[in-house]
Amino acid sequence: MSDLRVPEAQLRNYITHSMAALGLPPDHAACVGQLMAEADLQGSDGHGVIRLPPYSRRILAGGVNVRPDIKVIEERAAMALIDGDNGMGHLVMKQAADLAVEKARRCGIAWVGSRFSNHAGPASLYARMALPHDMIGLYFAVGNANHLPPWGGLDMLLSTNPIAVAIPALQEAPIVLDMATTVAAYGKVKAKAQRGEMMPEGWMIDREGKPLLDPKRSEEGFLTPIGGYKGYGLSLIVGLLAGTLNGAAMGKAVIDFNKDSHSVSNTGQAIAVIDPSAFGDPLLFKQRVDGIVREMRGSERMPGVDRIWVPGEQSQAKRVQYGEQGIPIPPALLQQLDALAVQLKVPALRDTRF
Repeated sequence: MSDLRVPEAQLRNYITHSMAALGLPPDHAACVGQLMAEADLQGSDGHGVIRLPPYSRRILAGGVNVRPDIKVIEERAAMALIDGDNGMGHLVMKQAADLAVEKARRCGIAWVGSRFSNHAGPASLYARMALPHDMIGLYFAVGNANHLPPWGGLDMLLSTNPIAVAIPALQEAPIVLDMATTVAAYGKVKAKAQRGEMMPEGWMIDREGKPLLDPKRSEEGFLTPIGGYKGYGLSLIVGLLAGTLNGAAMGKAVIDFNKDSHSVSNTGQAIAVIDPSAFGDPLLFKQRVDGIVREMRGSERMPGVDRIWVPGEQSQAKRVQYGEQGIPIPPALLQQLDALAVQLKVPALRDTRF
């Protein structure tokens, strides 16, 4: 069977209806629906609607607070710490990003951290929230399950701990880097398993250090860090900044939300926003970014290389392509979503109005 293609608005409404049926207030359900659908729109298929069944499982088991009191508990001119009250991570980080933009407008730079949040989807969604304001966004998070041991070890004490950076341009697409500190995010492993595909060599290894290619056997091994020991160090630093600094989970305290639907995850995230106008003319800055992008793209290529890509170009192309052709939903995922619709007593994805 081929993938079902659905418009972004249809997917957004299906997720929104599902979240409302799970008990989220209408505005919260709409916010989560919009961000989850946007994840799929940009090709982050490991973090979009594929997460709806596990999110639902955690909500129904009491592992997520559907009516959280998200509030600032520490604050200075250029920083804040938000307590998410165990709400959906999308809600917590949307509030964090909005506050960081507001503070950066006054101070030139701002840092907002969170504790007692939850999984929030792809990191780039929140770094990108600075772009409409002609600002630079940076995002850091502690992953919601440990799949990485310390370099040379076997105990799973670290997660994918992602980083995202979004930098505005003038005529070119914005530069958007979204990366795990592992070679692949675990969401990509889940997406491969969903599609019945094998993983490329290098994504995971088993406990003897041999390549692990079958995503359905992922429990037998662990993800590999980018750049060997450097990726391990980067994952540790991100965890300390996004988790430990905020009083959020890190190391052994991280809850594997794939296996534990009941416990509070106390997920930690952080977003930093920089206002280029604090450094000079923001229009000139964006013109210079355009120049750097064109310089990179136009540089001499190795034999057999058709194009040099700049971070964010391919996800931007996906946004355009999926916006025109619809977002692909694999048959196995559609079957899960149909079953969830029956359970929640909402229209199936195919039948959702938009």
